[in-house]
Amino acid sequence: MKERYKTLSAVMLILIREENGKEQILLQKRKNTGYMDGYWDYAASGHVEYMESMKMAMKREAKEELCIDIDLEDLEFVSLIHKKNDIDTIYYNGYFKATKWKGEPKVGEPSKNEEIKWFDIDNLPDNLVDDRKEAIKNYINQLPYSEFGWNNEKDNNRVIV
Repeated sequence: MKERYKTLSAVMLILIREENGKEQILLQKRKNTGYMDGYWDYAASGHVEYMESMKMAMKREAKEELCIDIDLEDLEFVSLIHKKNDIDTIYYNGYFKATKWKGEPKVGEPSKNEEIKWFDIDNLPDNLVDDRKEAIKNYINQLPYSEFGWNNEKDNNRVIV
């Protein structure tokens, strides 16, 4: 019997607050992870573990990485990006938004996170991980699905359906 292809899944948190009439997102600066170190990323992200839903994984990652509690019903699905990193790494990345949480966000994993900082959503740092930029566009444009890194003929980087 043919073995089925297994893909990885991950979740990313779009943690939003309003400050001076502007929407802000909390980002973390990656370090010592082996992936995009020195770049800004969403404040909490990580792999979905065995027998864990995406929302459950997002709640767990927010607790581990930011020391905050988010109720499952306060996690709003934003987008799914089917991402191809290289020749053989494919991910399904689920992006969730939260505007309510308990606790004050702080660095929960200092070995992997250099700092956290709030940014205006319309003024993000240049060195933000590329597919995270894509997810922000999806969030702003209310696009529930896109593909990233598949190098189709229309666009060298992304496909939006």
